[in-house]
Amino acid sequence: MQRTDTQVILEAVPTALVLVGADQRVVAANQPATALFGLALEGRSCSAFLRHPDFLNGLEACLSDGERRTARIVMTGPASETHLALTFSALPVGGRRGVLVAFEDLTALEHAVAMRRDFVANVSHELRTPLTALVGFIETLRGAARDDPAARERFLGIMERESGRMIRLVNDLLSLSRVEAEERRRPAEQVEIVGLLRSTLATHRDQARAAGIELRLEAGEDRVTLRADSDQLTQVFHNLVENAVKYGGSGNEVIVRVSRLQREPVLRGPAVQVEVIDRGEGIDPLHLPRLTERFYRVDSDRSREKGGTGLGLAIVKHIVNRHRGRFRIESDVGKGSRFIVILPAE
Repeated sequence: MQRTDTQVILEAVPTALVLVGADQRVVAANQPATALFGLALEGRSCSAFLRHPDFLNGLEACLSDGERRTARIVMTGPASETHLALTFSALPVGGRRGVLVAFEDLTALEHAVAMRRDFVANVSHELRTPLTALVGFIETLRGAARDDPAARERFLGIMERESGRMIRLVNDLLSLSRVEAEERRRPAEQVEIVGLLRSTLATHRDQARAAGIELRLEAGEDRVTLRADSDQLTQVFHNLVENAVKYGGSGNEVIVRVSRLQREPVLRGPAVQVEVIDRGEGIDPLHLPRLTERFYRVDSDRSREKGGTGLGLAIVKHIVNRHRGRFRIESDVGKGSRFIVILPAE
């Protein structure tokens, strides 16, 4: 084939492809390969743009015997790593043996595998701690504390708290799994948001009173109707109000504010905005981008002490995504935080 024909064929393939001649110089490369390495490759020596030993060894071996080969390499950049699967296939180039090298980017797959591995490790850690406590107290109750009523009552109270923590964790994991499974299917029912918020605040009134916090709803209208999933939105605002009460600081107030937006730029249309505002300690800006990650906590010990599982904001994010909305967190250290849910209006 003529060189122009070769280039046309390479450009038709979405995978990064580099055609190498017998002298180990690039004869042709497609646009994905140029984008991958960040420079024009044609005419360059292979060692000039990628000096990884597995790449160079595979190339030499394929040029030598013509056998098809594969390799996995990691390219380390200034800010990230790129995982590549390489396939070497012998092809005639200019009457001599050449090699077509395909570079498949596996970075997203490796990232997903790492996330799954971290998720399993986090779940195992979260469950192991209360399980270890339960096993220890059971052994104690069967032994030294068998005839000690005071110790027995104290241990049973701790066991009840630890088992409740496990139940909350399992329930949150199931909720997260269900939300993720439904994330592509937009809700269809009509939900009256102001009434739902009044109900949510009523549920948390006793908890707030015990924490010395006043709950207040600010809504410009009596009825605001959205296309939504009532149970899931209840879960969203339950999580946000509960967090605000836990971390809002005694003697302060938590405000839930509902307002209409005539046009929300990202949603490109009218929207309803719900803000959950507390006057607590606030959150360092360093933590804000990661707050919706699974099991990410600003203060792990304090979160566990207050019964948190580290999954609440991850659930909120996925539910808001399912509703085609936006979730934003704003905070000033020492002044409090605003958790903002923006949902498209009909």
